[in-house]
Amino acid sequence: MSFPTATNVLKKLRDAGYQAVFAGGCVRDTLLGRTPHDYDIATNALPAEIEKLFVRTIPVGAQFGVIIVLESNQEIQVATFRSDGTYTDGRHPTSVTYTSAEEDAKRRDFTINGLFYDPIKDEVFDYVNGREDLTKKIIRAIGNPRERFQEDKLRLLRAIRFATTLGFTIDPATWEALLELAPEIHSVSAERIRDELQKILLSPNRLHGFDLLDQSGLLREILPEIERLKGCEQPPEFHPEGDVFVHTRLMISLLSPEPSLPLVLSVLFHDIGKPATRTVDPATGKMSFYGHDQLGATMTEKLLQRLRFPNEIIDAVIPAVRLHMSFKDVPKMRLSTLRRLMARPTFHDELELHRVDCTSSHGMLDNYELLKQKEVEFAQMPLIPPPLITGEDLINLGFAPGPEFGKILRAVKDRQLENLIATKEEALVFIQNEFKDSANRPNLSS
Repeated sequence: MSFPTATNVLKKLRDAGYQAVFAGGCVRDTLLGRTPHDYDIATNALPAEIEKLFVRTIPVGAQFGVIIVLESNQEIQVATFRSDGTYTDGRHPTSVTYTSAEEDAKRRDFTINGLFYDPIKDEVFDYVNGREDLTKKIIRAIGNPRERFQEDKLRLLRAIRFATTLGFTIDPATWEALLELAPEIHSVSAERIRDELQKILLSPNRLHGFDLLDQSGLLREILPEIERLKGCEQPPEFHPEGDVFVHTRLMISLLSPEPSLPLVLSVLFHDIGKPATRTVDPATGKMSFYGHDQLGATMTEKLLQRLRFPNEIIDAVIPAVRLHMSFKDVPKMRLSTLRRLMARPTFHDELELHRVDCTSSHGMLDNYELLKQKEVEFAQMPLIPPPLITGEDLINLGFAPGPEFGKILRAVKDRQLENLIATKEEALVFIQNEFKDSANRPNLSS
């Protein structure tokens, strides 16, 4: 969002005789030398006065004094200075009272988000000691931390999100209140929880965020499937790093700074089926987890649906979980199977999942290196070339349409992917030789 556009909106409020300042996250980010994602304005103008002053507005939260101003194809949030009444649903106040900038700052969540900035005079207004906490890199609730969290339970996750993305520590009193109230996160909608969790997991500092979620008890509340990985022992010859939880945490630490969301989620959930499938042979003591990949995929689908992730994310994560064990069979795969594997739209994420899975356990990367080599080999050709024949060609050969069509077309495609045939003529010869006795084909010799 453009700084000049937001400044123009602010100037228009000021020219009309109102107080107007930048507020919240944009002030925090600017003082930290970061580029703000958006600019919010706080003012003493009432919602009706804001709507009269600007041609295009949206009253998204007029009952809370919030108006969206549409300016130069951008949306600027303009909110009236307010203090909040009681909170009964753990998210929103039942009423608001329009008030001063100082009182408005005191009703916000954390000191680093309670700062105001006048871009005209280049002046910061700090009523909550936010600048000092910015300097000390501290996340501190404004006023009584327990009251701030009780007002809006989403702040429990926001505290961890800010500590993660900014690399800050959480003030001890704020942390103590967070620990106490973590079980109350369930009053927050799944969509809001998902959004905060996503920001934590996509941060380059995600391991710190994961640890804070774990230590605070929020991980247990939001993702009990991950909590159950603790104490699920694995064969030490393959997993010298420890139990499944330790393994998963180590994998998170090995991801690149900017992985895709499906990759992070597949790393987090790839082994959630292990606790339920773990067996130990009483005679040998051998541990097994047969079917954990398939069960894990089913569990992952339910989990992601529970958190209201969009279908395109779910559809990318589930196959990665379901197929992550198939990479161990790469050296034995037929060329056709290998090419189909590598042609999958999610292959690169799945390959990276395999890399961190191996690196965090036994350390054997033979199959990973083999696949990287195959990527180079296949770089100059389509992994899945256009088909050599169609169903119409089979009809012309005398085959009757039916279930065998798929079998024949698949067999031809396999031969093509294995570089055994390359032309339509070769494909037709193969079909006539291989399927000459097909029950669905008339006797061509008669």
